[in-house]
Amino acid sequence: MNRTLCTLGTLFLGGSLIAQSGIPEIAFSTSDVLKTPNDVYVGEVGGVGANSKGMIFVYHRAGHPYATLGDNRTFYRGGSRLFQFDASGKYLREFGQDVYGFNAAIGLRIDPQDNVWTIDEGASQVVKFDTEGRVALVLGRKPETISVRPNAPAGAAPGGPPAAAGPAGGFGGGQAGRAAGSGTPGSSFSRPTDVAWDRAGNIYVADGIGNNNRIAKFDKEGRFIKHWGSTGKEPGQFTGIKALAIDANDNVYAADLGNKRIQVFDAEGAFKSEFGGVGTPIVMCLTRGATQHLYVSHAGDDDGMEDAAIYKVQLDGKVVGKFGTAGKMAKQFGLANSIDCRNESELLVGERTNWRVQKVSLK
Repeated sequence: MNRTLCTLGTLFLGGSLIAQSGIPEIAFSTSDVLKTPNDVYVGEVGGVGANSKGMIFVYHRAGHPYATLGDNRTFYRGGSRLFQFDASGKYLREFGQDVYGFNAAIGLRIDPQDNVWTIDEGASQVVKFDTEGRVALVLGRKPETISVRPNAPAGAAPGGPPAAAGPAGGFGGGQAGRAAGSGTPGSSFSRPTDVAWDRAGNIYVADGIGNNNRIAKFDKEGRFIKHWGSTGKEPGQFTGIKALAIDANDNVYAADLGNKRIQVFDAEGAFKSEFGGVGTPIVMCLTRGATQHLYVSHAGDDDGMEDAAIYKVQLDGKVVGKFGTAGKMAKQFGLANSIDCRNESELLVGERTNWRVQKVSLK
């Protein structure tokens, strides 16, 4: 059953069996960290993160989808929720209810100032919440499902007004059946997946698993600076960007799903290197401290789900260890879609198909 669930969760990934020989196994233990009241549930985990105080935040798919019909637009909400827990995993509160950008949770990151950022592939938006839980910044424009309007106003074209063209410096954020949003240059995404920051506070968005296949860079106030990337297999091209990480030297690591590799760029987008050996990379987390490592989750392949694992990788691409397999039991993972590694020896792993967050203690 687990094989079926993971396959359904990763139809867009593709993949083939990867070689596992010669990679040391890392000893580890796990525990279910979240404690919720009987009437509060965690669904498919899009993202999990912990702030400097140990507070845990989970962005997940467990709400009630609905649509609000207007004269000219249909505003829809797919049902994602943002929960906060204390350091022990005790449920504290939900915030962000009815935020326009909550639709299909796919990621969550916490920046050095403890702001919480949600990434939503359905809304094609990245939302920043300050430490009080207030919306502080929104990147991207939510696509509009205008065509489902039952009664268009007199004189309107069938299905609503035409979609706006993609802005200069960006691409139409509503491709693949969604109307593109208009806005400032670079502001339209197509199913974004991740966000990261350099030392100056500039914002980088993985854009994403839709049609754009680019990395967009903004200043710390959210003003568009530049983008790079396109669809393909060459250096600097992508077939789905699922995760980002930025090291202490401002090198940008991008998980290239379809090409089964990690590409490395400088902060201006110049290609530096690439490496594979981590299967289908679905999420990355970069440790802190003097010697940084990447933890990379392999999504699992259709012909080898038992090979799903989390890899520990040096920044030069050398895989130094791995742990975990696919499944529903303890020490197994069901599409590990998010990793928090603020503490290098104690990770938080959010799972899509198992609807849980495991605390992983590495030996």
